[in-house]
Amino acid sequence: MIKDMPKRFALLLALTFAPSGGVAPAFAAPPAVAESDHVAITTSAGTITLDLDAERAPLTTANFLKYVDQKRLDGTSFYRAMHLEWGDPPNGLIQGGTGNDPKRVLQAVAHEPTRQTGILHKRGTISMARFAPGTATGDFSILVSDQPGLDAQPDATDPDARAGFAAFGKVVSGMDVVDRIWAMPRSSTKGEGVMKGQMLDPTVKIVSVRRVPALETRLEATPSGALSAPNSPAPVAPAAAASSTAQAPAPR
Repeated sequence: MIKDMPKRFALLLALTFAPSGGVAPAFAAPPAVAESDHVAITTSAGTITLDLDAERAPLTTANFLKYVDQKRLDGTSFYRAMHLEWGDPPNGLIQGGTGNDPKRVLQAVAHEPTRQTGILHKRGTISMARFAPGTATGDFSILVSDQPGLDAQPDATDPDARAGFAAFGKVVSGMDVVDRIWAMPRSSTKGEGVMKGQMLDPTVKIVSVRRVPALETRLEATPSGALSAPNSPAPVAPAAAASSTAQAPAPR
């Protein structure tokens, strides 16, 4: 299992050799340039651009960028479209990622709750899929509607609901692609438990996931994240009642 995080900065060191008895001239190294936290997910249905919030959710963002920089999300898919029975459509989320592929999954990331980050689960938010808090790896969801039930619920008796899910960014371009994926055909038989009937058939291929310059993105939505996965040890889904904040774990 690869645990080393890719370097975020690159420095070019120039070494010169002076003639005997001389002094080597000093060359200043080029200034380090921070890599962008904007990410483009190129899919067979179009491109979704994200603005990841490294300032407020540093651990979750760094985890996601490990998968991006190591190209571990290339060739994966969006495999789930959760349609909630309450509210006006579109209402729910789409989910994709590694699907618990042992060749792609890295060490689980520590949980960053919304009460800590302040990043709430709104339309366009990206959030990590998980089972118990602290088990999120390489699966994630993008919300097509506001889902406050995924936020941390400090007064809940259920410890899972108290923890909520780890939102860490938002869609800034391509919400039309998110909506398109959400509306695609689903299998009536695939999936287990709360996942049954939510599996996309066929799935939507994630061709590549890459960092892109922030200046290339444009604001199309003002949201913040959500989640859940198929036959992988990653997610949980919101309850099917508008007034409930309970969450049921996805099948393992």
